[in-house]
Amino acid sequence: MAIDRRKLFAAGIGAALSASASRALAEQQPDQPGYGPTPQPHAETYSSDEIVHSVSDFFGVASEKAGAVVEHVFRDNGRPTGYIAGQEASGAIGLGLRYGNGLLYMKHRPPMQLYWRGPSVGWDFGGNASRVFTLCYNLQYPEAILQRFPGVDGSIYVVAGLGVNYQRADDITLAPIRSGVGLRLGANVGYLAYSRASHWVPF
Repeated sequence: MAIDRRKLFAAGIGAALSASASRALAEQQPDQPGYGPTPQPHAETYSSDEIVHSVSDFFGVASEKAGAVVEHVFRDNGRPTGYIAGQEASGAIGLGLRYGNGLLYMKHRPPMQLYWRGPSVGWDFGGNASRVFTLCYNLQYPEAILQRFPGVDGSIYVVAGLGVNYQRADDITLAPIRSGVGLRLGANVGYLAYSRASHWVPF
């Protein structure tokens, strides 16, 4: 009987040590190479033909006009990982405001509703409503766009009646394309804040 007790006691100690070692190994593994969350794969990109077709349909312009501005943006930035199709309203008397909304499209992901707003300072006066088609570069997942994007100085281009300027934050570049009536070139010195909900305060 004494031998059986000793065997049971030894077996219990061994089981406890084994469980403790297993817990310690599990706690250490996430910090070891090869463990932890699987990194997000890079988002798939859109070809020039895909974007030209979308821009042409969105603005109702000939493919040649859409191709001219798309070629310019592709030459500067390469292939986009997403795009936003929407509309916006803006106005300015020296100090301008811009509000918009649209859908963000990325391959193999459902469209995401977006809103944007922001102040601007420029030499333009007046107001307008226009459609805007924004190419997104280095956007690997939709939620990464929910931040402020300052305009890039000197990035205004007008090609084939369509205007484009660049906005950048971190490694993400946005290239909003607007129709000629909606350019308001002076309204690009500022930033746009993107969100999932509509906000009236532009700051």
